[in-house]
Amino acid sequence: MHSVEIRKAVNAHDVAQQAALEVLQYLRDFLATQDSVHLALTGGSVGIKALEAMAVEPGLMDIDFARLHIWWGDERYLASDSVDRNANQAKDALLRKIAVPSQNIHEFPATDSGLTVAQSAEAFEAELIGIFNGKQPAMDLTILGMGPDGHIASLFPGHVHLNNEIVFVENSPKPPSERLSFNYSLLNRSKKVVFVVSGIDKAEAIEQIHTQENCELPAAKITSIDSTTWFIDEAAGSAFWSC
Repeated sequence: MHSVEIRKAVNAHDVAQQAALEVLQYLRDFLATQDSVHLALTGGSVGIKALEAMAVEPGLMDIDFARLHIWWGDERYLASDSVDRNANQAKDALLRKIAVPSQNIHEFPATDSGLTVAQSAEAFEAELIGIFNGKQPAMDLTILGMGPDGHIASLFPGHVHLNNEIVFVENSPKPPSERLSFNYSLLNRSKKVVFVVSGIDKAEAIEQIHTQENCELPAAKITSIDSTTWFIDEAAGSAFWSC
């Protein structure tokens, strides 16, 4: 049965610290019963802070990284060496400090692939399906941030996507305009989802998501199979907790 839990944090640093411990424990639990684990990371300032917090946790070395597959919920469609790509920020924060096999790190295509953003979405979906080798693609654990408008990954309010696993965006309201993203269906097949949310600019969206039964914001459409845990700091949760 799917469950939702909301955990209160003091600030962005506390969100990152709490989320880092939760993610590491989930990875241990999964690896105790599965041959491999698929983890989808997020970008954004708090998402990267969570990876930095994981990198210095003593318990990090308990993880068998050879059995871990790394994905991203979305990516900015930029050159492969761009410092603004989520993958490169994650490498600096965590991945260069752990021994995940290179073939288990699944980055979205970049502009220097020679493909259009639409072609890249199609190619990456084919890669995703191939990795899961006949099984329906699904993450074990997905980490998500949330924008002030309630967007998650690169799924924005008012945007309609085809029923593909991987979607592309050519007119993102947040630069850069071109992006690649997991679709809702793929995100919602994750066994567990961890949200990391910080900042007063998120307060209105958080209040809507957690009080309105039929909220249409993208973040409100995320459920997961097993459990969804929200780590929300005092500023982001100020309107919700004052209700």
